[in-house]
Amino acid sequence: HLHRASLLLPALEAALANFSAGAAGGVVQPVRTVLPVPRHGGYLGVMPAYSAADDALTTKLVTFYEHLKDSSVPSHQATVLLFDPSNGTLKAVLDGSVITAKRTAAVSAIATKLLMPAFAEVLCILGAGVQAYSHYDIFTELFTFKEVRIWNRTKEKAVKFASSVSGPVRVCSSAQEAVTGADVIVTVTMATTPILFGDWVKPGAHINAVGASRPDWRELDDELMKNSVLFVDSRDAALTESGDVILSGAEIFAELGEVLKGTKPALPEKTTVFKSLGMAVEDTVAAKFVYDAWSAGN
Repeated sequence: HLHRASLLLPALEAALANFSAGAAGGVVQPVRTVLPVPRHGGYLGVMPAYSAADDALTTKLVTFYEHLKDSSVPSHQATVLLFDPSNGTLKAVLDGSVITAKRTAAVSAIATKLLMPAFAEVLCILGAGVQAYSHYDIFTELFTFKEVRIWNRTKEKAVKFASSVSGPVRVCSSAQEAVTGADVIVTVTMATTPILFGDWVKPGAHINAVGASRPDWRELDDELMKNSVLFVDSRDAALTESGDVILSGAEIFAELGEVLKGTKPALPEKTTVFKSLGMAVEDTVAAKFVYDAWSAGN
């Protein structure tokens, strides 16, 4: 039911705008609770949300492990619980890993639609995991790029990615080679120190920074963070969870929802960064979409 994540875009745009509207938007969502698992280097995140516009109530349970020795296990695993908001009954348990991959890429696509330069020809993806695939799928569906490039710390994974997706992808031997001249850059890595540097980035490019979801993890360097116009999904979350935002001291210009509402401009002529941390209400909207589609087909 989420084969084409682009079908989620209208619902996610509405949810982002409602979130940024405050109490009037009817989204109730705390910043996620993250429990460390110190013995094993992992984390358990709990992400509840209610959306009045969708009358949907969910919580997501997500585990993320920094450096897994067993690479057959994904770094992120998730389950979404969907409740009946009228009486609290559990209606469905959904695979949250698929929902997380698809809704994250869809929100990046929304940001890109608003913020990318007018004549974007080159897409660069740094990282070759689950999020790289979901971003590639929706970006090549919605936008027309003349060239797609990929870089991954382990080159074999980048080669595997290039050979398994539907269109031509150029495998680059360094992040700098992949980034140079790119109009749209997606960082979907498990990096804990910067892998993308401001002096590599073409002026006017748009960056979707998706990895580094902890306050001491980085993907982008200070130069890039400070010399770009910074957009986030949630101010509160970015100032609590994002090492790229916290450690660089970069000023947040707007939430994506404020741009969608028309209260802040998009500024596609500038170099822009969208720092995506992922919000519980995005899971709520996606889970309801999947459940409604399943129910209709049942």
